[in-house]
Amino acid sequence: MTGIHQEAIHGKALHPYAMYGKTIFISGGASGIGRATSLAFAKAGARVALTYATSADEAREVVNEIEESGGLAFARKTDMTIPAEVEAAFSEAENALGPVDILFANAGGLLQRSRVVETTMELWQQAIAVNLTSTFLACQAALKRMEPRKDGIIITMASLAAFDGGGPGASHYAATKGAVVTYTRALAKEVGPLGIRVNGVAPGLIATRFHDQFNTPEGRKATVDRTPLRREGRAEDVADAVLFLASPQASFLAGETIQINGGLGMF
Repeated sequence: MTGIHQEAIHGKALHPYAMYGKTIFISGGASGIGRATSLAFAKAGARVALTYATSADEAREVVNEIEESGGLAFARKTDMTIPAEVEAAFSEAENALGPVDILFANAGGLLQRSRVVETTMELWQQAIAVNLTSTFLACQAALKRMEPRKDGIIITMASLAAFDGGGPGASHYAATKGAVVTYTRALAKEVGPLGIRVNGVAPGLIATRFHDQFNTPEGRKATVDRTPLRREGRAEDVADAVLFLASPQASFLAGETIQINGGLGMF
């Protein structure tokens, strides 16, 4: 074996958050924050299982990049809102890489901007499915495997919108992300006594395809101008926080949702 894993074999623990021997399952792991997290965990020595909905080419690129660095990776097209699909993804990932030690329930999205009076029941229910149900199903599948071992780590994906209500036309999205924050706390209380840690991350303005699609250059600049650190976040900023939460250095954190927004969340 070569690359990042060879370093561990030869006793060179070069990464501050070493994940050698661990398997992480990342929903929505092919693009944006998911991609950055997949690569960050692989660099730290973890085996990476990721799902994707539409980004097949990007998923192959992530797997290839990890494998070319000497790591192990698995990708599967999965609808994370369907219980049977989620269960199949976990089973196939474990057959390929071994037991899942860490879950990053990252799948989700805004779908579209819509004022409340114009929001259809279809959009409302789809937002719940994509952001909240997908999180629940991923956590449920992971816990079925973690609880018998009394060990494991779960990290959820919220948003600054969960705390500030989101931007124009995003109330449906903000509501689901607020629910993810509360679910994270509830789950941490439920499974913490079993030795399973649950925390979350809540990004603000991160320079990914999400904001290319749902924001404008003027809107992004205005947000940066209000941000104390005066820049947009990078996907790697979020990936690093997820890596920290999965590490022993975060061993006494439970039920927390770390806001990653350059200080914007203080206002």
